[in-house]
Formats: sequence, C-alpha cells, structure tokens
Amino acid sequence: MKLSYRGVSYDYNPPKVETTEGQIGGKYRGLDWRFRNLKKPPMLQPTVNLKYRGVSYQTGGNTTTNTVEPTKTPVLSTQDKARSLMLNHQRTHQNRQQAMLHRSAEAIGLATYHG
Repeated sequence: MKLSYRGVSYDYNPPKVETTEGQIGGKYRGLDWRFRNLKKPPMLQPTVNLKYRGVSYQTGGNTTTNTVEPTKTPVLSTQDKARSLMLNHQRTHQNRQQAMLHRSAEAIGLATYHG
C-alpha cells in the first residue's frame, strides 16, 4: 500500500495475521459474530536503544525495572473486622444525618456552616 506523510511517500505492508474461527459466537443486532483465535502467537518486537533530547530509553523487548516486594497486608481477627465494619457503618450513618440536617436547614432558610 502506497502512503504519504508530509510529502514523503512510502510503502506500507501491514502484517498478515492468520486466525481460526472460534466456537464462541452469537448474534448482535441481527448480525452473526464469532471470536477468532490466532494461529501462532505474535512475535516480540526487537529491543532498540534510542536517545531523545539526551535521555536514553529502550523500545520493545522486556525491560527490567526495579522490583518492589509487595507489602503484606495485616491479618485481622474476626473481632477487629467486626469493629471496623461497625465503625464504618456508624461513620456512614453520621454523614447521612449531617447531610440531611444541612439540606433541611437550607430548605427552611437557616444559615448553615459549611466546614
């Protein structure tokens, strides 16, 4: 396929992807559809070392990053979980009451403090 970008012509040949028709499908708005599966897995792009405005970076391939060990979440007892659930429920209830109080005060014309 012949393309042009900012006056420069070039040939573009998109890669051909071979697929097989899957078993899962259906009908949507009157048209039949099916999932398609790749016959072979896609190839990884080669790693390229580049530099932009003095900063080096890599494209493609596997990049190694500093791995951070996952933080361990504390194991809570059933009593602690129940306490947390009760406190969250009370906080939510209190927020609802406060919002209702403010709306009621505004409805009857009282000055309210928004803080």
